[in-house]
Amino acid sequence: MKAARALLGWSQEDLARESGVSLPTLKRLEAQDGIVGGRVSTGDRIAAALAHGGVIFIDENGEGPGVRLRKGL
Repeated sequence: MKAARALLGWSQEDLARESGVSLPTLKRLEAQDGIVGGRVSTGDRIAAALAHGGVIFIDENGEGPGVRLRKGL
């Protein structure tokens, strides 16, 4: 989540606004190590907002999962 935000130049406040997820929830989720927990619906809203912003999620490929920006942004 942090890496995706960084690619877009978004603050936590920006992601909260774009996803409709509360700022305290985002802060709590980003403070966790490892896989992001929380409700599936919350994760779906965050992922959708980041994807709408231009982030592509890369599946595990032996090097770990990741993110990149869609071409043309």
